[in-house]
Amino acid sequence: MMTLMTTPDLNMDQMRKAVGQATALLRVLANEDRLLLLCQLTQGEACVSELEELLGIHQPTLSQQLGILRTEEIVSTRREGKKIFYQASDSRAVSVLTTLYGLYCPAPTSRPRVTRSAS
Repeated sequence: MMTLMTTPDLNMDQMRKAVGQATALLRVLANEDRLLLLCQLTQGEACVSELEELLGIHQPTLSQQLGILRTEEIVSTRREGKKIFYQASDSRAVSVLTTLYGLYCPAPTSRPRVTRSAS
């Protein structure tokens, strides 16, 4: 049985504002490339070339999706020489990603060891 959320004195004006913010975040997360990028960036910062290699998302798609995440202020950047490093910076987005990870990414299982008997 599912548990219902209980909120005392639900203020509809506040709820409408919160719903607007939530749908804006969900729209950003509703793209497979952006979701992969953010999942990777929750593990730590990475530069564009590292993200391209790790995720297999190539230019110009990678730059376009990072640009959207930057515009929406979900990631932040820092420059080191010619490289730009990205990191997840929106705690609400990281919280949603953590929940999605728990729901859709099962914990790795260890493989049983195969033992060979001496013949």
